[in-house]
Amino acid sequence: MTFSFGHASGRRPPFKYSSFTRVGFSDTDAQGIVYYGRYLPYFDYARVEYSRHLGVLGHELSGCEFVMRACEVVYEAPARFDDLLEVFVRTKRLGRTSLTCEFAAYRVADDELMCTAEQVLVLVHPGEKRSETIPDDYREPIERFEGADLELAVSR
Repeated sequence: MTFSFGHASGRRPPFKYSSFTRVGFSDTDAQGIVYYGRYLPYFDYARVEYSRHLGVLGHELSGCEFVMRACEVVYEAPARFDDLLEVFVRTKRLGRTSLTCEFAAYRVADDELMCTAEQVLVLVHPGEKRSETIPDDYREPIERFEGADLELAVSR
């Protein structure tokens, strides 16, 4: 049985995929709002569901792994305990050894933008500590799904 907490969505172009998460009590600070660092797990979860949807989750990468190179987050409004959030995710840019993911989290009740982020992930060989080329069989599902909205840093 296949089950996903995310879904393809055309509600917020250029985003084509989103997942849902609910703000837990442990996600909030003493002021009752989401602690700023808790958005990163929301984005990670959305990226995992996106990868599952594309069929690249758990893809064999010859011992290589994607690691976080950079992360920029902008906080727009405070989410609170029990808010249902829809987190949109997309691959914005696909380079030779890296990809850039973009995120936007909206509160479902009023469709207010809570937070945005951009993350750069690099494929590395951990033992040799060097970047590696993203294989075609990993790239192609992303290229097909994102289509013209994907910036390709390397011509193919």
